[in-house]
Amino acid sequence: MSVKSVIRGTGSALPARRLDNAELATMVDTTDEWIVERTGIRSRYIAGEGETTATLATAAARNALEAAGLEASDIGLIVLATATPDQTFPSSATKVQAALGINDCVAFDVHAVCTGFLYALTVADSMLRSGTARHALVIGAETFSRILDWEDRTTCVLFGDGAGALVLSAEDGDAGILATRLHADGRHNDMLFVDGGPSTTGTVGKLRMKGREVFRHAVVNLHDVLREVLDAAGFEPSDVDWVVPHQANARILDATARKLGLPPEKVVVTVDRHANTSAASVPLALDAAVRDGRIQRGQLVVLEAMGGGFTWGAAALRY
Repeated sequence: MSVKSVIRGTGSALPARRLDNAELATMVDTTDEWIVERTGIRSRYIAGEGETTATLATAAARNALEAAGLEASDIGLIVLATATPDQTFPSSATKVQAALGINDCVAFDVHAVCTGFLYALTVADSMLRSGTARHALVIGAETFSRILDWEDRTTCVLFGDGAGALVLSAEDGDAGILATRLHADGRHNDMLFVDGGPSTTGTVGKLRMKGREVFRHAVVNLHDVLREVLDAAGFEPSDVDWVVPHQANARILDATARKLGLPPEKVVVTVDRHANTSAASVPLALDAAVRDGRIQRGQLVVLEAMGGGFTWGAAALRY
């Protein structure tokens, strides 16, 4: 049997403060009805004082390690996907490493916005199968609230903060990651971007988005990459037990499932509770479905995401 990257445990972490639509409507010109109808979002979590991308990532990592039955010292690789790091450098992954008490391991960040976790998962999978490490932490963590324009009701209602993590282990057997597929098309920069950066404005900047255009590209690209990864793994959509998608918008989730001919009950949805947490959304949703018992060992699970860049990707795995 060939070595595969197997998910040994999952974990997640959310900030203490929950911000529901009713409270948000007191801050910006919007309503609960408007947000729910157009996005499916009812609440999100907002990082407070002392809560950062790295602290949330560390908490999620600890939960994943506990679920995996491993110690932090067992980890030889940390890949952290984020577009909102604690600092320009060093990487937030090294802050997680230090917080966990790991003296030496490979640790770095990956930046592909909402697709970041799929990129991180693919990189970690390749490194585990090449023998770089036996156990890896793959984390998606974001504090998007810190780059939102809270006067722009078209964007500030969509996003939240959080972190999700999983422990990947190199093992022989049938379980594990079966195929991954990644894409990027930088021509669409101006549809979803942050209007700042160290080498341009010297500032962090704020998130800007053309929602209709992003929606249209998302439905097409996600359908295509899901078909692509299933073909690579040798399966049909009817073989899938669960789809764990990027939690951007309930309409996108519904439209993508319909194009694939998948029933909505096979799609894990947490966007109503967490909103769009960018790179954290897929591992957050995965952890929720594992912990409530929906996702069981031996089932075929596909992950997918699309984000700014544009970037998009998918993974098929036997849990």
